[in-house]
Amino acid sequence: MNPERLVADVPPAVPTSSVPHHEPTPATGMPLSAGASTTPRIGHETTRTERDMALLESEGVFRALIEAAPEGIMVQREGRFVYVNPALCTLLGATASDELLGKDFASLLAPECLALVNQRIRQQCETGQPAPLVDMVYLRLDGSRIDVETTAVPIRYQDRPAHLVFIRDVSARKQAEAEQRRLMAAAEQSGESIVITDAAGLIQYVNPAFVLASGYSRTEAIGQNPRLLKSGQQDAALYTALWTTITSGNTWLGRMVNKRKDGSLYTEEATISPVRNEEGRIVNFVAIKRDITGHLHLEAQFHQAQRMESVGRLAGGVAHDFNNLLMGIMGCAELCRDEVGKDHRISAWIDEIISSAERSAAITRQLLAFARKQVIVPVVLDFNQAVAGMLKLLRRLLGEDIELVWSPTTGAHTVMMDPSQIDQILANLTVNARDAINGVGNLTIATRDVSIGETFCASHAGATPGHYVKLSVTDNGCGMDAATLEHIFEPFYTTKGVGEGTGLGLATVYGIVSQNNGFVHVESAPQRGTTFHVYLPQCEDAAAPPEDRPPACPRGTETILLVEDEKSIRVTGKALLEILGYTVLTAESPEAALRIVAEHAGPIDLLITDVVMPGMNGRELATRLVELRPGIRYLFMSGYTADIIAHRGVLDQGVNFLPKPFGLDQIAGTVRHVLDQDSDAGRPDHPLTVPGGLHLRAR
Repeated sequence: MNPERLVADVPPAVPTSSVPHHEPTPATGMPLSAGASTTPRIGHETTRTERDMALLESEGVFRALIEAAPEGIMVQREGRFVYVNPALCTLLGATASDELLGKDFASLLAPECLALVNQRIRQQCETGQPAPLVDMVYLRLDGSRIDVETTAVPIRYQDRPAHLVFIRDVSARKQAEAEQRRLMAAAEQSGESIVITDAAGLIQYVNPAFVLASGYSRTEAIGQNPRLLKSGQQDAALYTALWTTITSGNTWLGRMVNKRKDGSLYTEEATISPVRNEEGRIVNFVAIKRDITGHLHLEAQFHQAQRMESVGRLAGGVAHDFNNLLMGIMGCAELCRDEVGKDHRISAWIDEIISSAERSAAITRQLLAFARKQVIVPVVLDFNQAVAGMLKLLRRLLGEDIELVWSPTTGAHTVMMDPSQIDQILANLTVNARDAINGVGNLTIATRDVSIGETFCASHAGATPGHYVKLSVTDNGCGMDAATLEHIFEPFYTTKGVGEGTGLGLATVYGIVSQNNGFVHVESAPQRGTTFHVYLPQCEDAAAPPEDRPPACPRGTETILLVEDEKSIRVTGKALLEILGYTVLTAESPEAALRIVAEHAGPIDLLITDVVMPGMNGRELATRLVELRPGIRYLFMSGYTADIIAHRGVLDQGVNFLPKPFGLDQIAGTVRHVLDQDSDAGRPDHPLTVPGGLHLRAR
């Protein structure tokens, strides 16, 4: 027997008219040509006519079956179609069988299937056995692709080898399988936990995100009830409401605290929905859950930052008004002391008034530090040297019962800060640690360089990527619980008894660090001590050290214009300056100051002005006056800066500033310094630099 040609070696097409019209039977391996032994077995008494009639009837039945079959059926011989049924015509996009008969069979196969078809034909020729079902891709006459499932049976057709091929359209099945694979890939790769249970609530499927979130493997979870995650943080009413909702056919949305395999708790936001079959009966439940533990932590930090910002604005406003009042008290008290003399019996009382006012002023400075409105003059500092310079004082603050350990990092580590602020941070943290230890204990101060990336910043509010110097202050005191940690940086919050603390120490630390673009992280637990980590940006830029101020109470004879809308400060300031020998002109508003300058015939050597005033601020006033009096110098004073002469409380270079409240010594030294300085600072031709790069220069 000559084996049929392979699809890859197809002979010239056979004309349709030369193909005899003999319809095959579906009998596997049976010769289908007319006159072959396909005739049903007839008894020996049957006549030839009866046998012929039976054969015709059998062929008609088989033809009717094949023609009516819903699946495509064809006979291909030597690589060409020799029979096709109507279903195959429809499948391949032919309107009649003539469009396919005699056509090259390979031309309707997808290129990637040719090798497989050749292999199957070769095996059938060698073994004579039917080919198993296989998935293939056929090409319709219009060139579109169609997924099919096919099997082939070797037969004899008109006494020649051929193949009877059955073809089924499986496009819908393939599409469903592809969709199922996409859904499965989406579930497997989803970042949210997906759990599918049966109608009784037993777990049938969990995705990798569930395994990661819960710590339970698939093997451990499948077959279990989701209650294996139960934490005890919710009451029974929540679970009852959940089950009632989903079994009634509705979707449940909510949050719950679950417990991982290792016992740790985590919060999930879940959507649990029923899944119905074709009859509408609930057969499954699907839960899509998202771990929001980190989100809730960041949200709490954000709300805390908002609360601190609001309290800071309030504290700054209170401190400003309080400083104005203290200025009046301190100024009048000093005037009284100078008037009565040191030997007068009320001199001691006046000293006590001044001392109390100074202590009150220290509290307002802490408030301003917290509110980030404290005026600072930052310089480049070696951080280790700055801390080491405070150790002697810190040991006195701690007392003999507490051992202080100093563990600096090696190398040069610089920061841009006001030196007094480092002292404030260390003093406040040390006092806080001393009170937490309350007896014999240990305190460790350590520094080191750290580089912070995005991952760290994602879990630490206020942190930004960069290089920092980290100051760590660790004590072995009583520690703090989570509730206390939420409030420790709020002003006036304290766990100490009445009269034992102002509640401003840690608030001051928070404000100073924030003002210097740093942040604070605290680690603490009851009876396990506390560690404050203070992160301050590293700085490599050089800067000149601050100039030394002249001795206190120098005098002068120049003319000074004092502009202040607060009457008590205006009166006391004028009196203090006159004691020092100066001629003083006063104005209650910027408009009044402009009139005085325009009307005054003599020289005006110095403008001393409040920063925040109605109608026009001190900076704008100075700009106007240098146009009228080119030789005038200026000195700003304020209870806080309000970002008018400083940005975030950082004093602009070359700007002279006197913080309220101030006494005779402070105003005497500052005024003399401004009048006598040789640099361009304080003169009208010195640019007034404001935040954002704008320069205001006198004309």
